[in-house]
Order: sequence, then C-alpha cells, then structure tokens
Amino acid sequence: MVFLLNDSLVFPDPNRADEDGLLAIGGDLSAERLILAYQQGIFPWYSEGEPILWYSPHERFVIYSDEIHISRSMERLIRSDKYRITWDQAFTQVITQCSAIKRQGQKGTWITADMIDAYVALHERGIAHSVEVWQGDILAGGLYGVESGSVFSGESMFSLMPNASKMALIYICQRGYKLIDCQLHTAHLASMGARHIDRKVYNAILRS
Repeated sequence: MVFLLNDSLVFPDPNRADEDGLLAIGGDLSAERLILAYQQGIFPWYSEGEPILWYSPHERFVIYSDEIHISRSMERLIRSDKYRITWDQAFTQVITQCSAIKRQGQKGTWITADMIDAYVALHERGIAHSVEVWQGDILAGGLYGVESGSVFSGESMFSLMPNASKMALIYICQRGYKLIDCQLHTAHLASMGARHIDRKVYNAILRS
C-alpha cells in the first residue's frame, strides 16, 4: 500500500512498502524530513516532473566495511601517488558531477535541481558528506551520501578517470562506518563485496 504524505513530519511503517519498495508519495525535501527518512531506512527517488517518491526496498544492496574486496591492482593504485583523496571539500562539485554524468541505460538523471539543493542543505548540517578524488587540481571522481549512525547511505558516485570512484568507495569504508548502503545492484559493486541483506537486518543496524 502506497501512502500519501502531507505536511506532518511522519512516515508510515517501512514494512508496509509495496513489492517494488515504494512506500509513500508527496511531502517535501526539507532537511528535517530527509533526516527522519534516512533514520528509518527510507530515501527519495523520482524523476523531474514527478511527485516525490519515497522508497524502502525489501532488500538492500550493501557493503559491510570490513568485507570490502580490494584487488591487487587497486592496492597498488592506493599505494601510488596518482590520486589524492579529500573529505567534504567539494560537496556541491561532487553532487553536480553525479547529476551530469551519463550512465548506460539511463535517459536522464534523478538528481534534480531540487535534490541538489536539498542535499547541499543536509551537507551544511553535517549530515550529508562527500569524498573527492583528485588528480592534481582536477576532480577525477567521487561520491556523496548521508550518514545515519553507523550506516553511510551512498547516493551516487562518478568517475572521470580510471578507478577514481573505486578509490572513493574504499576510502568511505575506512571511515569507521559499519555498513555502506549501495542501493542499486551493479556488477562493479558486487565485485567489491556488495551483497543483498533483508530490510529488517538493515533497519536493525540503523537502530543500533
């Protein structure tokens, strides 16, 4: 059953989401609502021109930080001086690049101007964070996401140079989070140790 949100800062029980994980429609992208959503394992995902759609998938595609697989070639790259990594130094740049990057099989981006404004506001509150991967003064790749206790919900990543997004993901796994929520399954993430867990397991980690 899909619920229609109003001005009240409340979400229905995530376990009542439909088969596709869609839980609710409407509401807004205020910092307060987004914080409440992530605390309950809910996130917004919609396209330009659509109402705001809120999801709580039955399964989450995640990486346990202590299980991330780092290939030998990536270990060599990490030891090299090819890339420099920073934290929260260019959040707006990172989310803008994530919205602009062309992705195979996608006609457009779900990172609308409203979404950018909303997550920048979360960043200013110290809740949304970015990892930047630099080659010299050029932003080669990165990712951004939302922190909820021991869980980091990765929203999007981009790479303009080889393995730059992998570098960002490995870095976030070394920040002390127990779990990295990758949201969508990709072979790239699976090769690095991502796997599906049940929503109840995911939400139990959130509550802990």
